[in-house]
This record gives sequence, C-alpha cells and structure tokens, in this order.
Amino acid sequence: MPAVKKNNAPSKSEYKDKEKPTQIRISNIEAAKAVASAIRTSLGPRGMDKMIQASNGDVTITNDGATILKQMQVLHPAAKMLVELSKAQDVEAGDGTTSVCVIAGSLLDACAKLLAKGIHPTSISEAFQKAAAKSLQILESMTTPLDLNDRESLLKSASTSLNSKVVSQYSNILSPIAVDAVLRVIDPAVATNVDLNDIKLVKKIGGTVEDIELIDGLVFDQKTQGVGGPNKVEKAKIGLIQFCISPPKTDMDNSVVVSDYTQMDRVLREERQYILNIVKQVKKSGCNVLLIQKSILRDAVSDLALHFLAKMKIMVVKDIEREDIEFVCKSLNCRPIASLDHFLPEALGSAELVEEIHTGPSKIVKITGIANPGKTVTVLLRGSNKLVLEEADRSLHDALCVIRCLVKKRALIAGGGAPEIELSLQLTDYANSLSGMEQYCFRAFAEALEVIPFTLAENAGLNPIATVTELRNRHAQGEKTAGINVRKGAITNILEENVVQPLLVSQSAIHLASETVCSIMKIDDIVNCL
Repeated sequence: MPAVKKNNAPSKSEYKDKEKPTQIRISNIEAAKAVASAIRTSLGPRGMDKMIQASNGDVTITNDGATILKQMQVLHPAAKMLVELSKAQDVEAGDGTTSVCVIAGSLLDACAKLLAKGIHPTSISEAFQKAAAKSLQILESMTTPLDLNDRESLLKSASTSLNSKVVSQYSNILSPIAVDAVLRVIDPAVATNVDLNDIKLVKKIGGTVEDIELIDGLVFDQKTQGVGGPNKVEKAKIGLIQFCISPPKTDMDNSVVVSDYTQMDRVLREERQYILNIVKQVKKSGCNVLLIQKSILRDAVSDLALHFLAKMKIMVVKDIEREDIEFVCKSLNCRPIASLDHFLPEALGSAELVEEIHTGPSKIVKITGIANPGKTVTVLLRGSNKLVLEEADRSLHDALCVIRCLVKKRALIAGGGAPEIELSLQLTDYANSLSGMEQYCFRAFAEALEVIPFTLAENAGLNPIATVTELRNRHAQGEKTAGINVRKGAITNILEENVVQPLLVSQSAIHLASETVCSIMKIDDIVNCL
C-alpha cells in the first residue's frame, strides 16, 4: 500500500516561515494588537473614557487616543511603534489618533491571517503599500471642496471632532471659538498652514466650560504686583523688560564684608538710588504698564522697586515666562527690552485698556484694544476642576487642528464610517482585476478597513454585524455618504447630520497606519543590546 502524503506538508510554491521569525512576528503583531484593542473602546461619539493614574498620583480622564497612549507604560518595542504612530498622527493631523491605531491593529490582524496561509511577509508588505496608495486616490474622488469663507462647514467639522470628547455637550460653544481663533490668525485667501503658537490657551480654574471666551488681546494668569499700584490703566503704554529691577548681587564666589553701620547705610542708600534711577527712566519713557520676564538668578523685581513703581502709578506684571515672550511681542507689536539704555518710547506697545479682573478664586490681567496688533489671539479656558479644564484644553486643541487640516487641504469628506466602507467596497472591486497573491492581500486590506464602522456601531450599543452589513448594502447601491448615525442608532445620509471631517485626517490615518504595519511585517528578529 503506497504511503499517504501528509496534508500538512508544505507544497513547494508555498512560503514556510522558519521557527524563530514566525514567533517574533506573532509576538510583534499580538503586542501591537493589544495596544489597539486597549483604546478601541474610546472611538467615536459614544466611546468610553479612560481614567489614567500617573506614578505621582495625578489622574487624567480622557478619550483622546494620543493622550492615552502617551501616558501608558508600554514595554514591548512593537507596541511602542503604535504609540509613535499615534504621536505622528497627532503632529500631522491633530485628530484621528484613536482611529489610526484601530486601523493599524485591524491591518495587523489581517497580516496574521495572511501569514498563516503561507504568504511571504514581503509580498504582504508591498501589496499593503499599493493598497494604501490606491485608498488615498479613492478618498480624493469622494471629497467635497471647501472654501474657508464657508463658516458653516468649518463649524460642522469642528463640532464633529468635539462630539467624541468628554466635553461634547459644549461643542456648540467650543466650535465657534476654534473657527474664529484660526480665522483671526490667518489670511484665508493665501494661507496654506496655521501656526497654532499664535493661539494661546490660558487655563484658569473656576466657572464652567460655558465661561470659555475668545479674547482679542492678551491675558496673563498672574495678578498685578505691588501694594497701592493701579489695577486699571487706560491708554496704556506697555514695556516688556528682560532685566531685573533689584539691587545687583556679587558673583557666586565673591562676598562683601560690611564692618560698620555707616557702610551699611551707604549700601542701602546706593541700592535705593540704583532702583530709583531705573524706575525714573521707565517713567520718563512714558511707560505705565511694565511686564517683567521671569528671572532665575535673583528676584526679578524687589519690594522697594514695587513701592516706587506703585507711587509712580505704573502697573507691574512679573514672571512672564521666557517661551511667552515671542507671543507677547507679536501681540503687542513691541520689542523686548534687554537693558535700561534701550528703554525708549519706540520699544513700547500701546493698548486702550489694561485691567486686573477677578476670575473665581484668583485674578488675571487682561489687555484689550491693542493698537496695530499682530495676528494672534488668546482663549481663556475655564472649568470647575483640573480634570475638566485639561480635557477642555485637549479638546479645543483637537478642534483647532481640524480647522488647520482644512486650511492645509481644503476638502471635506463624510464621517460616521462612510469613507471606510466605501474604500472597502472599491478596493474589493479593484482586487478582482488583480492576480495572484496581490489580489488576496488587497481583499484582506479592504476587509480590515471595516473595523472603523464596526467599532463605531459596537461602541454605540448597536449590533455591529447587522449594522455594517446594512451599511455595505447601502454603499453598494451607490449611497456614498451613508454612515452610522449613533444618535438615532440607524444608517442615514451622514452629510445631512452635519458629520464631516477633513480629508487630511483620513488620508493621514490610512497612510501612517499602513506604513507602520509594513515596518512591523518586515521585522523578523529583535536583538537586545546590553
């Protein structure tokens, strides 16, 4: 009787991975999938929030993918690649940080199945790169062009981004602030990017998120210094100094020995005279509001100096951070003054009003009516506690990034899982025109993209299989903008629900996710260096 050939023996055409590389690949894929599944539940408007406790006891509540992954203590090198992927998406688009990891996790799952079928990792990697390039082309064909003067569309995009955040109930307040802030710092006709450093977010505990305001001017979260000085100055001349108004000190290794009272009196007299000269020079230039940069060497301003400045009716705000200097100069159109000799009237900025205002338990200094201001704007963020305040800050930053994406690439696409299902269908059709392994890999890539609508439905409490199947049927009938409406729990035309997102967010997510997956696929060993 002839020997029966065993079924599990590989045929010559089939790729059989060696033992160690197989284990390494599986280990990498499992680690990266674990990270993706950890944040998958926080995708979409009905996603759950995560409470993160840092080693020092600080607690953060958020559902922003980049923030969650940044705080996670990830040890596996492949899992770290997903954390870096999320950071890359945050830098490139600012939004879609959860989606990009979920897509990467799904693509890795598809890779594991393809490897199990005996397809070579390089073939998978090359096919996935081609599929990603084809996806970007298909996305381009689904867009709606946008004009930056169309405020309504910008508001819809910002609201869509904010609806998936912890502060989603305030999206009607935060989205106009995000849109107005960006439009004030750019020229819509010629701008191709937005420098978010021109929009300063000042956080102040007290009040509620509803009290957040957009200020056409400057806000300092320090209070004014000195007793008896003015708290309100009209027709202000503002000077920003980078030197200290306090008596000079000796070098580190020198010391001054005072042997009797007359010398002591003389030292004090000289100190008094030195400070008085500085204050007189400040007054002579016409300055009546003085901003003092934070100093690490000695007191930026002494009590005696504050006394003289208060007598001369000069308002003082000290401890301006070094990194804020550029923003302050741009806003006030003034120059930072590094020494007393340069304290001249032309280096000063002008404003209609500088006043100290009570906000909850503390005070802030507000500068409004700036003469010939720069293209900058300040947002004063309010919140009842630190957790809400920080989440409002992150959410507003994401909304600003969404508007920035629209300035970079002026095109919108539907949200709610519509582009992913459309991509899945079109890629599957395209795969039929290919041959060999490539067709197989394209199909797997197309199927993996369905994870976004699947997860959206799952997080909204719908039946994911039934929902995604219905969504696929609607797209097959030509309804390109049909998406999952989580509010109604049904499939509707998502554009009518005003759920739109920038093209750049989706393009960047697919491009970066497939790039990371291809990198992970090509790794066949991990070498530890001691």
